[in-house]
Amino acid sequence: MSTISRVEVIPFTFAVHDLGLGTHRAMGVSNLHYEKGASLSVMRYAVRIGTDDGLSGAYVSHWVGTQAALGQTIMLAPHLLGRNPEHREAIYDDLKRETRAYDGMGHGVLDIALWDLVGRKYGISVGAMLGAYRTRLPTYASTHHGQDEPGGLDSIDAFASYAKACQARGYPAFKIHGWHDGDKRREAAVVLAVRKAVGDSMEIMVDPGCELRTWADALYVGRACDEADCFWYEDPYRDSGLSVDGSRRLREKLKTPLMVSEHVRGPEQKASFAIAGACDLFHVDPEYDRGITGVLKINHFAESIGMDIQVHACGPAHRAIIAASRNTHFYELALVGPGMPNLVPPVYTCGYSDQEEALGSDGTMPVPGGPGLGVAYDFDFILKHATGMHDFKL
Repeated sequence: MSTISRVEVIPFTFAVHDLGLGTHRAMGVSNLHYEKGASLSVMRYAVRIGTDDGLSGAYVSHWVGTQAALGQTIMLAPHLLGRNPEHREAIYDDLKRETRAYDGMGHGVLDIALWDLVGRKYGISVGAMLGAYRTRLPTYASTHHGQDEPGGLDSIDAFASYAKACQARGYPAFKIHGWHDGDKRREAAVVLAVRKAVGDSMEIMVDPGCELRTWADALYVGRACDEADCFWYEDPYRDSGLSVDGSRRLREKLKTPLMVSEHVRGPEQKASFAIAGACDLFHVDPEYDRGITGVLKINHFAESIGMDIQVHACGPAHRAIIAASRNTHFYELALVGPGMPNLVPPVYTCGYSDQEEALGSDGTMPVPGGPGLGVAYDFDFILKHATGMHDFKL
């Protein structure tokens, strides 16, 4: 039996070019814009788990890269010491209890690293452990938010032009993240302009990112989604996707499928939305929803009631889950834009990439097939750019 004897949590930084914060003073959720010549310092963190018999598993966060999530991971990491890494269900249950007073956002990276470790122990990919049957995933372009400063997605026409470029590149679908000011008329107009630009042969999705101010604003933009025959309408207004009743009443008045629950954690709360008739799709994420273990619980519940899911954002764990999930549609390449790189860490030595250049001509991305997550991390880079080291030993 293997026993976890060491857990390392390593925050590090890297530079991303041509992206800036504009008038924002700190990194938030997608509050970036195109800024030619800029160099933005971004923090993410790595988790590496070792056992007494020499095994190792790792994961580097893609979206859970905030100080808030890092603090929870550091809080939880010592609880893994002395545990059998194969006992993921018991560990999941115990860590969920430990974060009962928090949002659990630091839990997922630890669970993903455990899946990587066990896959490497037996020489099998996480995808195969999950029963994956897809080797390539249809991928949609998920845009950076609109901006008012020149460049990037700075106008309705810029969104329409970029959507046409993505269509020509082979993407089967395109998701609009509009502006941060919550202007319902501009948000509705960009939906209709994108549909006009790409015609009927490309799926369109809309995610205001909870920026619309009121429920009535959400209804206004939702009617534009109906007119544009959108594939889904996501997290529209300032309830932050938390109001079961607000979502139910909105869903009742629109024909476009409503996708919420990105901002509620775990199967229990997501189930409440479904039971109340408050959504048509779940949004799940192994970094957000307490790991691969947590997402599996949500996916199986959704499948049992005939509900589809979408996996939020991108990463090797995300690809493995989609590859094994019947009730899903696309892989999200988030976030992209004209001349705007995806804000993911450059830590792979195996060719893995979530930049646009990695998209196949058929509009798909590959599922890693090697042991564990199927990727190799550049820990020399991570340690060279580390801003700290939290090293827990048995």
